[in-house]
Amino acid sequence: MMQALSTQTVVAVIGAGAMGAGIAQVAAAAGHMVKVHDTRPDAAAQAIVGIRAQFEKMAAKGKLTVEAAQAAGARLHAAEHVADLADAGLVVEAIVESLSVKQKLFTDLEAVVSARCILASNTSSISITAIGAALKNPQRLAGLHFFNPAPLMALVEVVSGLATAPEVAHTLFATAAAWGKTPVHAKSTPGFIVNRVARPYYAEALRVLTEGGADCATLDACCREAGGFRMGPFELMDMIGHDVNFAVTNSVWRAFFNDPRFSPSLIQQDLVDAGFLGKKTGRGFYNYQEGANKALPSTAPTQPAPSGIVIYGQTTAAQALTARLQANSTDFTPAAAMGDTLATAGGVTLRVTDGRTATRCAFDMQTPNVVLIDLALDYHKATRLAVAAASQCAPTAAHAAIGLLQAAGFAVSVLQDVPGLILMRTVAMLANEAADAVNQGVCDAPAVDTAMRLGVNYPCGPLAWADAIGLEKISAVLSNLAHTYGEDRYRTSPLIQHHVFAAKNFL
Repeated sequence: MMQALSTQTVVAVIGAGAMGAGIAQVAAAAGHMVKVHDTRPDAAAQAIVGIRAQFEKMAAKGKLTVEAAQAAGARLHAAEHVADLADAGLVVEAIVESLSVKQKLFTDLEAVVSARCILASNTSSISITAIGAALKNPQRLAGLHFFNPAPLMALVEVVSGLATAPEVAHTLFATAAAWGKTPVHAKSTPGFIVNRVARPYYAEALRVLTEGGADCATLDACCREAGGFRMGPFELMDMIGHDVNFAVTNSVWRAFFNDPRFSPSLIQQDLVDAGFLGKKTGRGFYNYQEGANKALPSTAPTQPAPSGIVIYGQTTAAQALTARLQANSTDFTPAAAMGDTLATAGGVTLRVTDGRTATRCAFDMQTPNVVLIDLALDYHKATRLAVAAASQCAPTAAHAAIGLLQAAGFAVSVLQDVPGLILMRTVAMLANEAADAVNQGVCDAPAVDTAMRLGVNYPCGPLAWADAIGLEKISAVLSNLAHTYGEDRYRTSPLIQHHVFAAKNFL
């Protein structure tokens, strides 16, 4: 097993912005002497003052002893010139996202540091292979991608370019772990793991919004309250900033030669063009200006619980609906499984979406009164469910479906009849992208799930989530979306198909 760098190793951090300062803080806390360099006058010294203040706050909260905080602060030093980094055993750059600027920095460093020094880039989007192409010894360059804020976020992507020596990647992996982080190995492909696999979380919500499926607040609420995500996609894009989020989407899309899976959204393009960049400008999908009304999700008015409720089978949704109705003292009758029917009552048939529209399901079943419910991370704990009724469905039947779910304690949001609703199509596409990353050798299955849980705080890794839903169901959702849209965007990953045919899970 490769060993972590000794704490006797001097670590240099180039770039004293928020990310560079955070990395310097992590390295100093781990016991290394850290040299901070920035081309801006006094930026390194100011960053060190800020880091030492952070150590003092940690000591005040009892997270560090006073002695440990003082010792960590004393290990930080400002370096005025790149030449002052000659004794570094590891150099991490966290400068502007420009290939040419990074290449020049690393070529300058090659003339200064020893042959044993490891060079690392904190880039989130630029190819490590491309950066290394300018170096005499590209084998010692790798990506060491921290997430912001670096002292708090556990994930580090250790990214290998085409020329990166395996021992360099393994040493960085072990070093990141010794620094208290959770590292994952990744191959240098566009977006690495997190920025690639996360694209559908934004893209599918934007597609549903474009098609008038629901408003932003309703879609966000469904993702939070049914999906367990900490933030809905629209509020998350507003927080990130549309200039940043749209730029990453465009970068990944272009890098994959305009693959439709990563296509940017015209709605987000309009926001960028208008300067409505999110929280930082006071307006994005939401209005953050003083006095603005808070956007609330659409919730169906209360309907009476229908009579004659029948729950079919023992799926996770059926078990949860049974338990919730029992807890609320609502009468129902259990019955043996009947295809994909979840429940019937008041003349309506309730099913979990499989990627078709409710209208298409009603046509295929020759049963007009069909209402679909969306996916939930845990139907026992979810507080809100999205539903869609077929165009053929009578209003009284739709009301019966709403009343049934409300009797089970759900807030119900009625969406327009978009295929896959919001959560099911999003999770299916997240799993699809994760599977493709594994299939293309970017990382392994445990790494992609770890990266998405720790890098963007997903409630469940996408492949573990797909296993729980059932890969046959995920495959059916993707196939039905592809059939509806006729787009290569929804093609099913070969690895998902392989696992379906082999009857095996990812994890």
